[in-house]
Amino acid sequence: MTENNRDHWPDILDWRQTVREHLKDTTQEDEGLRERKKRLMRQQISDTATSMFLDRGFDDVRITEVAAACNVSEKTIYNYFANKESLILDREEEMASEIRRTLGPGAAKISPVVATVEVLKSQMDDLFTHWEGTERQDMTMIRRFVDLIEQTPALRTAQVDMMDRLAQIAAESMAARAGVDPEDPEPQIAANALVGLWRIFFRAIVKYSGERSTPSQVRAAVLDEVERAARLIDTGLWSFGMAVQGANGREQLRVAAEASNEARRQVVTAIKQARTAWLQMKQELHHQVHDERDSYRNAQYKRAQQIKEAAQTKKREAQQARQKTRQEFRKGPAR
Repeated sequence: MTENNRDHWPDILDWRQTVREHLKDTTQEDEGLRERKKRLMRQQISDTATSMFLDRGFDDVRITEVAAACNVSEKTIYNYFANKESLILDREEEMASEIRRTLGPGAAKISPVVATVEVLKSQMDDLFTHWEGTERQDMTMIRRFVDLIEQTPALRTAQVDMMDRLAQIAAESMAARAGVDPEDPEPQIAANALVGLWRIFFRAIVKYSGERSTPSQVRAAVLDEVERAARLIDTGLWSFGMAVQGANGREQLRVAAEASNEARRQVVTAIKQARTAWLQMKQELHHQVHDERDSYRNAQYKRAQQIKEAAQTKKREAQQARQKTRQEFRKGPAR
């Protein structure tokens, strides 16, 4: 690595530290000394790797070089990160925790769409409040960071896999809250739609963070796109379907609205049925496990009884053998 490339590191590391501070995980407040040391080491490795990737390209940096730059062994790198891609895509655990908190049991009693938008608004407020009045460096750094992911096939694939895992967590969280099977179509499609708002969020930042855009202008444009996407999710796809089909006119709007209301009623009915079926299945599974446990206990009891009876039989045979031996001994040797 050249000295010129190393000169860029303080800027990149400062930007990464700023992002972490404004997206701080609340669980850090209760962490102990050991957890804090592990978090700081993980952060150092990720920040150093990201700096090297941005300077030289993801494919041109080896794990051994990252380890050497951090003064740790390659084994230590893999103790903190499952693979090379996770060195830069390092916020999955925090995002998963946020999804569980926002969408799972115990969450605020508001629409999952509204809850997700509020999370993204909070993230935008934190980031753009800091960037307001600063130099263009931060916005440029965002573009470099996102461009690196978009232009690297391995990172793009890893990001898709990460979003799939987050979508499954969202489905499980909402299903637990609704009392339905996580694999039902309703929580699955809802989860994919909500996780898609994060994709809209990041794509909009790249889209609007041009050289002439101020942080406040970018924030407004990003928020507008996120809210537009959220409205589409919240109202259903019938409105978009109308636009695709070229429908217009008051009568067609009325028919579409009625169809939307009917669709909503059908969805509510389907969810109620799914909830009932899910509870019934869990009850049946509980009874099955209970029956299997009773059957197992009965079988074990019978087996124990058989062993006991066999032992008693052996004991009687031994007693009879001893008695016979005594009788023969008393008779003495035959004359």
